[in-house]
Amino acid sequence: MDEAKAVIEGLIFASEMPLTIDKIVEIFQERNLTRQEITAHLHELMNEYGSRCGGFYLQEVAGGYQFRTRPELSVWIAKLKGTRPATLTVAALETLAIIAYRQPVVRAEVERLRGVDVSRPLRTLLERKLVRMVGRKDVPGKPMIYGTTRKFLEVFSLKDLSELPTMGELKDSTK
Repeated sequence: MDEAKAVIEGLIFASEMPLTIDKIVEIFQERNLTRQEITAHLHELMNEYGSRCGGFYLQEVAGGYQFRTRPELSVWIAKLKGTRPATLTVAALETLAIIAYRQPVVRAEVERLRGVDVSRPLRTLLERKLVRMVGRKDVPGKPMIYGTTRKFLEVFSLKDLSELPTMGELKDSTK
């Protein structure tokens, strides 16, 4: 294996968060490894892990690259950790969906769409770092504006927000 590719693999393995190409470029600065060469190594690694069909694979997620365990192994991982996967209530999921699709959005708009108070689900989403306050709206009262986080992208295995399913795709999936 090419040394640069091995180093990139090690960096991704050691990183706690998805590792961006910019960070890899910065690390390889003294070796003058280009963005295109790094991207080529990343795609080679993705293909190697994908064709291997082992316990984990390399995925582009949340603006970077991260090793992930295969979803079908989640039962085994839960046994190892001795925990149940964290779940969100229906109210929290509905609130998260509205924020994800309407962001940036104020709480009053989320409440108008849901038809109920969203204090508790919003607090849960903030605590789990799936949403964050992105600013204040320039209207009387200056309400907080909410949006999703990088962790949201990681949890839902999205490269970026453009990968959210469209409303048409969502309707088709419920048929």
